Amino acid sequence: MKLSHPLLLILGTLMSNALAPQAWAFADECQLTLSQPVVDYGVVNRALHNPASQELTLGVQRLSLNLSCSQPTDMSLFYRAIAATAERFRFAQYGSYAVRMSEAQLDGQAVNLGLISAVGQAPEETAPSLLWRPLQALVPVRGGVAVQGQSLSAQVELTAWAQEKALQVRDAVVWEATGLFDAVAMGRSREMSLRASFTPTACNVQLSNGGQVYFGQLSKNDLNPDKSTRLPPKDLTLRVDCDAPTKFALVMHDNRPGTATVNSEIYYGLNVDNHGNKIGLYSLNVDPANASADNFARVYRTDSTTQGVAWSRSSSNPIPIAGKSYLGFTDSAASTAGPAWIQNLTTTVTVDAVIAPTNSLDLSTAVHLDGSGTIELLYP
Repeated sequence: MKLSHPLLLILGTLMSNALAPQAWAFADECQLTLSQPVVDYGVVNRALHNPASQELTLGVQRLSLNLSCSQPTDMSLFYRAIAATAERFRFAQYGSYAVRMSEAQLDGQAVNLGLISAVGQAPEETAPSLLWRPLQALVPVRGGVAVQGQSLSAQVELTAWAQEKALQVRDAVVWEATGLFDAVAMGRSREMSLRASFTPTACNVQLSNGGQVYFGQLSKNDLNPDKSTRLPPKDLTLRVDCDAPTKFALVMHDNRPGTATVNSEIYYGLNVDNHGNKIGLYSLNVDPANASADNFARVYRTDSTTQGVAWSRSSSNPIPIAGKSYLGFTDSAASTAGPAWIQNLTTTVTVDAVIAPTNSLDLSTAVHLDGSGTIELLYP
């Protein structure tokens, strides 16, 4: 039983050689060349994206392919790469590309192309221009029949696409993929590489008054001794300006971590007094009714506690900017699709501060409200 495997392999090789003696006999005298072995789609960012489309066309690249032999032989040519769909190949995690052959000439004469699944097979489809499909080959044809020759030249067109998610990058990312043009009957192949670079859209986040909030000078008599004192709210204007429509979300980072008198992702600390007592807390609250974005008729807020995997049903209810949950904006009411594509957003941010009971503080010296935070813009 162990001898059956090597015997079958030997017989298979002998049969292949017997069926195609001419193709293999002249393999050393055949050449397969590409005018451009590296295809680069350049730098891509969100400014190129059409929000109405679910994917972005990265562009079309063209190159020349030449296949030549000293004697007439089978010109079947496979393109081998990881399949993405029935007519596309995989381009990194969120992309795909198609490979089309056209303007074929065999020994100086224009020919059509045929789509086959195996060398020697009758063409399933013929046309002057055809897409390569995964696991299938293209072959020159005349009158619907595959023909042999000594020289085949053609144009190869490569169109690439990226899913919307590919544009949601925080840092520069380079995509790379490889494919192989394989002339199986000649034993000749050439590798081709594809490349595309993605950069995040530039967005600028600004707060009015340089982000500073001053609550004035308070005396002990202004504060409650045995319960917290809520100070009058203060408003800031928040602006987000991007160089292209972008899906973004906001989170808040507490630069005085662990000093808020209530442990919650929506409250931030005002630091501590001279004896290490927590002074109080503050929150940043957004009311969609006071927000405007691009040409939206209305702005609604939506939030995600899963880092953008799932989003709450959008509403017009006020919401605080949280430390972990993402806050996004959309023009669709009751939507769970997440943030909309926005280029310019303006909204009021209300700062609500609360001071701890004075009997829990050291007021022997002046106590300074020393809250500090950073609003971060994310691309979920």
